Amino acid sequence: MRIELEIWRQDGPRARGFFESHVVEDAELQMSLLELLDRLNDQIIEAGGEPVVFESDCREGVCGACGFLVNGVPHGPMDTTPACRQHLRAFPGVTHFRLEPWRSAAFPVIRDLAVDRTALDELIRVGGTVDVAAGTAPDADDVAQGHLQAERALDFAACIGCGACVAACPNGAAALFAGAKLAHLSLMPAGRIERGRRARAMTRELDELFGPCSEYGECVPACPAGIPIEAIALLNREVLRAGLRGATRDD
Repeated sequence: MRIELEIWRQDGPRARGFFESHVVEDAELQMSLLELLDRLNDQIIEAGGEPVVFESDCREGVCGACGFLVNGVPHGPMDTTPACRQHLRAFPGVTHFRLEPWRSAAFPVIRDLAVDRTALDELIRVGGTVDVAAGTAPDADDVAQGHLQAERALDFAACIGCGACVAACPNGAAALFAGAKLAHLSLMPAGRIERGRRARAMTRELDELFGPCSEYGECVPACPAGIPIEAIALLNREVLRAGLRGATRDD
């Protein structure tokens, strides 16, 4: 199977980037997009060139390391699916791919398809932690939580932090990511102590590092974890709750 590729090449965040054309003559339908890049890099290295830089880790759709634009779409043509789980067999009629890094001011290019997602780490640093009492671990039944509430919290905790929501948003907003984190922790007993402080801190970082959310909704189909747009509504609820409770209270 012959696949034509246009790959974004860029030496660093300040370097001028460009598209480079390649052809993989022996691609197979069972290959994922990352395996296709592996095969391309084999060709490039054999010819004495510099391989394409991209990120990957588990290749099972749970780590969030992989991610780039495929023909202008985050991760690829299939909704709610990370790049590592998008296989050529799912779109056999497509024989030309244009691959480029996440396009967002919050994600400067490190090299080629790899970007710096430190901005997401900053959101976690200021609000993605909980205060717990030190000592021996409590028994599971010591902290009561209803089953449905626990399941709902786990649904929001499924976010893998890949950054596709930011790349998909015309404004470069990270509201879906932040909303998932705030919703998850607000539903857990251990995360309620600093609930208000967390909401205020994370929204300050959102305003500083990312664009405003206009609820276009492009982030939802791009999200590999299937985080619903309800997360953005819950983000706004947490911010309103924190404001009504006062700027000095922690809960």
